[in-house]
Amino acid sequence: MSNKTIGIIACALCVLALGWGAVNRLAEPRTISVGGECLTSAPKDRTAITIRVSVTDKSAAKSMKTASTKVAAINEYLKTLDVKVQTSEFNSYEKNEWNPTTHKSDFVGIETTIALDVSASNIDTIEKVLTQFAGQPDVFVTNLRMFTSAETLKPILESCLGTAVENARSRADALAAGAGRRVGKLLAVSYGSGGGYSVSPTANFRMAKMELASADASYAGGAITGKDTEVSVNVSAIFEIR
Repeated sequence: MSNKTIGIIACALCVLALGWGAVNRLAEPRTISVGGECLTSAPKDRTAITIRVSVTDKSAAKSMKTASTKVAAINEYLKTLDVKVQTSEFNSYEKNEWNPTTHKSDFVGIETTIALDVSASNIDTIEKVLTQFAGQPDVFVTNLRMFTSAETLKPILESCLGTAVENARSRADALAAGAGRRVGKLLAVSYGSGGGYSVSPTANFRMAKMELASADASYAGGAITGKDTEVSVNVSAIFEIR
């Protein structure tokens, strides 16, 4: 094959490559990237606390047995209420405390800690649990919190996601119209969500046992309130423009 023929073939290939690139560029859709948002709220439908039993004894067996017995009694009471209960901690370890006189760590005993997370849909039920156990020996009622359950949150988030995409399309329509174009199909989208789905009241509820008996009073409820969960969804969308 002569050099002239090779040159002609090379030129032809270059022309074909340039032509194919131009066709590809024409085939690629023109796009616009925009963001969309949705802000809404969801009711806090669950209230929870943590009941922690901590028992220290020189004997590991006695420490564990005493803690387990106390938790069993707590569970028996909780069975009378409409609550969900799960064990969130079971730990037994050697406890030592610093002795400032001898300048060394002294063995105190074996501390066994068992914690139960208790939640209910009725906030008054959790207040009753607080009243029942706060101040009892070796029992600590902590981490009072209100939250939106996953079952309640899921449809609200999904609806908010659709609103955020509609918001993005409206924004794309406005931008495209300003350039004399119109928006086509949605080509790609990504999203993220945020919001405080759990909140702890500011009041101090690690309290002493309420002296209702001495006051000859009955529990009234309604001392704890909480605002709705704030839910936010943000999307990043790419639309075709024509």
